[in-house]
Amino acid sequence: MKTLHKLVAAGVVAAAATAPAVAADISGAGSTFAYPIYSRWAEAYKKETGIGVNYQAIGSSDGITQIQNKEVTFAASDMPLSVVGLDTDGLLQFPTLTAGVVPVVNIDGVKPGDLVLDGPTLAKIFLGEIKSWNDAALRKLNPSVKLPSQAIRVVYRSDGSGTTFVFTNYLGKVSADWRSKVGSTTAVEWPVGIGASGNEGAARGVAGMKGAIGYVEYAYVKQNKLTYARLMNKGGKAVAPTIESFSAAATRANWEGAPGFGVILTNEAGAASWPIAGATFILIHKQPGDPAAAGAALKFFNWAYAKGGHMAQELDYVPMPANVVSAVQRLWAAQIKDASGKPLFVLPK
Repeated sequence: MKTLHKLVAAGVVAAAATAPAVAADISGAGSTFAYPIYSRWAEAYKKETGIGVNYQAIGSSDGITQIQNKEVTFAASDMPLSVVGLDTDGLLQFPTLTAGVVPVVNIDGVKPGDLVLDGPTLAKIFLGEIKSWNDAALRKLNPSVKLPSQAIRVVYRSDGSGTTFVFTNYLGKVSADWRSKVGSTTAVEWPVGIGASGNEGAARGVAGMKGAIGYVEYAYVKQNKLTYARLMNKGGKAVAPTIESFSAAATRANWEGAPGFGVILTNEAGAASWPIAGATFILIHKQPGDPAAAGAALKFFNWAYAKGGHMAQELDYVPMPANVVSAVQRLWAAQIKDASGKPLFVLPK
């Protein structure tokens, strides 16, 4: 596997980067999808409480491995685990935010939002069946855009990634060929392209290579000033990636009815919905080996639910609705306990 960048955002969250970790600090690892907001939250939480959050953005798959091995207090994953998987490892899962995964391109003369793609065409690009930017299928979708005879160069995530899960889950829903030939999980056998590690690596890979196309969480589009494509959604509308279109995709989600809150938001109905949306989840042990650390982590996420919504929206993440937050809090109180059976979280009165 060719790897363009080994740029895992292993940079410890800013709140804990300037000093050695102390006993009160909270350790976590996983999703690069959620790194921008967890970094922002951690910085604000450190200022308010003095407690740091040592979070390593190493990808969802490695984060899951670390929580299974009890190397961190919590893990973050953009692929929800099944109830069987959660029970096997004694884990509890809850969502913190939703956001969008966005196709990004580097095409001569094409500006953000100029290019329109639909699901089947996007799948054919990543299958290697559409090889040039002036292919007939692309010209049909973009009659007013001057597309060059430039080779398409696919950039994909080489690490185990929840962003990849969301992206490939969408492609599997809109393309039978993708579903049968490649499938959907955190790491797939890509038919074509060059690998990059982390959302940051994928963003830099696309930005640095003419003719490139890749997929990243939307905060990385903004941070790196990338050229995004609009997508045709299930309602037949070409929509741009915005907090409004991400919110529209999550509107009908039945969070409380899904085991482990495991809602997948790809290819949702609605004229305003962004078709490649997804949630990011936290995994924590129901009976943690270090109850004090687990309790501190719950306090951090409770603070984030209460005070982090505005910060999340500034980065175009969608905060969880109040009814979901209440359901999560009830789950914490009922299921996360120390060895004596004492709950580590007490419901607010």
